[in-house]
Amino acid sequence: MIKNFELHTDVLVLGSGPSGFAAAYAAAKNGAEVILVEQGGDVGGISTSGLMSHWTGSCDSPLFHEILRRSAEKNEGRFKAEITNLIDPEKLKTLYLEMLDEVGCKLMLYTFAVDAICDGDKVLGATVVNKSGKTDIYAKVTVDATGDGDIAAASGARFVLGRESDNKMQPATLMFKVGGVDYSRAVFLGSFESTYDTPDGELQALAKQHIPAPAGHILTYETTLPGVVTCNMTNAIGIDGTNADDLTQAMLVCRRQMDDIVKYLRRFVPGYENCFVLSSASLIGVRETRHFAGKYTLTEQDILEARVFDDYVVKDAYFNFDVHNITGAGLDKTGAQKYFPQDNSYTIPYRCLLPELKENLLLCGRNISGTHMAHSNFRVMPICVGIGEAAGVAASLAVSQSCSLSDIKAEEIREIIGI
Repeated sequence: MIKNFELHTDVLVLGSGPSGFAAAYAAAKNGAEVILVEQGGDVGGISTSGLMSHWTGSCDSPLFHEILRRSAEKNEGRFKAEITNLIDPEKLKTLYLEMLDEVGCKLMLYTFAVDAICDGDKVLGATVVNKSGKTDIYAKVTVDATGDGDIAAASGARFVLGRESDNKMQPATLMFKVGGVDYSRAVFLGSFESTYDTPDGELQALAKQHIPAPAGHILTYETTLPGVVTCNMTNAIGIDGTNADDLTQAMLVCRRQMDDIVKYLRRFVPGYENCFVLSSASLIGVRETRHFAGKYTLTEQDILEARVFDDYVVKDAYFNFDVHNITGAGLDKTGAQKYFPQDNSYTIPYRCLLPELKENLLLCGRNISGTHMAHSNFRVMPICVGIGEAAGVAASLAVSQSCSLSDIKAEEIREIIGI
């Protein structure tokens, strides 16, 4: 028989990716009692279990800069004590745990959030399940940082799945690392629009010819470790990240592609002649699922105009329209990476974190209210840390002031964050 438990807390954060970690840390640092729930065995989501290569994009988030600074203190080898956007997933796992422990956040690993606890439009918390049994966690504020917005969806919050025109979503990827790379000759191509000519031909074109579809591009990134390169080259299309069968299929598809990718690297890419698979992610990289309806929906035009909102809580966000090809390898025709037309950063308003018609619930990370195109920009991890930091501060203010999330002023959030 499954045991049933009940817990109460000020703030409940669901999901411990960069945005969830940031929300839990910021809320606890500002005096709230916090429970952070994570389905895996490590904190960090894609930044750790997903073997993400680096912090791509940027954001004026003091917490993000603290993560970079404290990561530098743990770096070894050629990056010892050096601030870099490269990620050592193993060291970052430990740093996250240390930081959460410092602020007294209660952590529940190996725990799935399975349902919302609601009273009408008020979200009272969530039901979670783990090996100990089922637990109803009641919270004054619930922060959905699950990426897919699982608990927001369970509460009845309105959303659009994927691209507005047809509900199709960006492909999924399994990151992996190869060892045995000769860094003195190694080629690193960091975008789909990056090219490199060899005697056998241009590397992106050769990838399309020699790596079976739907894979067929080269994205390689240096790491903090000697001879080790991170590959962002597997590709699974037609995947709904809210469907467990699709996630299973994505893992199978991507793993089957890894051997062909390594064969391509050994044959065509300078420095990779003796490379081998060293490790692969334990978490499939899902780029896009639900886009929730918030009190404001961020648009691509807001980003292109570099808008500064009166109620902004994320400042100096910057990236490009990183839309991976929905039907195959490479960049979608709507995307722009190397040739992104805007050089200025933008802001994200607090209203994007507030779902329509729901109380006591904050959206956090890539599931905030934004269009398909805007999402392709703000979904990257530094910006998600900024979103999470704002969500955590807002949650702590609502608790300390015993007021609605809608009553919190953006100016109060910015003052505490320091932006």
